[in-house]
Amino acid sequence: MLYYVLMLSAAAVVLLASDVRSESGRWAAFFLLSAATGGVARLWLQSALPHVWFEIAQMINQIVTPYGVLVFSLVYAGGATAAMTKRGRLKGWLLLPPAAMLGYALLRGDFEPNYPLMLAWAAPYYLAACALLIASYLRETDRRMRRGRLITVLITVPTLLGVVAFIHVAKAIWPDFDFFRYISAFFVYSFAIALLCVFVYGVLGVKVRVESDSLAGAMKAAGMGTSLLNHTIKNEVGKIAISVENLRGAPEGSGTDEQLAVIERAAAHLMEMAGRIHNRTRDFAWNPARCDPASLMTEALAPLRERFARQGVTVAEAYDETEPLFADPVHLREAIGNVLANAADAMEAGGQLETQIRKERRDIVLSVRDNGAGMQPELLERVWEPFLQHEAGQGKLRTGLVLRPPGA
Repeated sequence: MLYYVLMLSAAAVVLLASDVRSESGRWAAFFLLSAATGGVARLWLQSALPHVWFEIAQMINQIVTPYGVLVFSLVYAGGATAAMTKRGRLKGWLLLPPAAMLGYALLRGDFEPNYPLMLAWAAPYYLAACALLIASYLRETDRRMRRGRLITVLITVPTLLGVVAFIHVAKAIWPDFDFFRYISAFFVYSFAIALLCVFVYGVLGVKVRVESDSLAGAMKAAGMGTSLLNHTIKNEVGKIAISVENLRGAPEGSGTDEQLAVIERAAAHLMEMAGRIHNRTRDFAWNPARCDPASLMTEALAPLRERFARQGVTVAEAYDETEPLFADPVHLREAIGNVLANAADAMEAGGQLETQIRKERRDIVLSVRDNGAGMQPELLERVWEPFLQHEAGQGKLRTGLVLRPPGA
């Protein structure tokens, strides 16, 4: 039983330590800790403590865990329910049955759970949580995210159904039924799946990476940093070359200040990116700050406008008013510039480019769309791989993510 408590508590601590800002992670840690109180209750039952301590811990476990599981599922599932849950309205309404159950126990002066009454609200909470998790998996379109949601379903849903069957239903029919020896098998199953997946795919944003030695880790970081710097040099030198070409073809005194400003920005960006590479054996630095997404899009587009004009590409811009982003402006501008430059590579003369910034509920979406040749289906699954290389002559892609990937 002690191992049961320690494993649940350790899992909760790991989730919080990995990303305390993630609301789904915080609620997952919450219900894991509340579930651990069930093991604490059984430990107290076997100790010399008064029996009332066992009843209190058991009551907390029985009324808090269903609430935590359901709120976690609502937040994790996303969509309108997650937005409503984050605003706090739904959390308050869902807290009413557990609060009423606790009030009823206090009025009775008996903390022994009323299992028929628990069955009436706790079982629907668990079943609704299962339905939300399964629905979030079915409607997910991103392959990587879909795999993560499937792992969450495999870890949680069978165990939650086991809790409903062996705790709430069985205890409501047979109050003296010893459920724990049966339900423990489900917990062992969940821990085994989670332990396996946390090393291979990651679980709820937590992934354990094993390095062979410090040299291997250093060489990997060096390769990533060098690739990023090489990519930045290519992009910024390309911008400088375009501006120089524009200056040569421009009439005297016409637009030179603008082209010189482009060269100045490109040089400054190159120096800043180079400064962020600590050395050949360290990761590059991230410096997040509040930044305006429309300004970043405009700045990334500025050095490419002459090129789009020469290609006969029509550029349509639509930027909604949004809140500032908390991101690294240098790297985000770099990423936007990569997509825009590769869109130019992917389009023939007379193409159309649309850049858009819009608000979708609680998210800010930066969109770049062109009418290029599109992405080959066999490469679509690999597009988010870091520093994906692509051999020349295999066709141009709609957003250029493979023609000019990060680190190319």
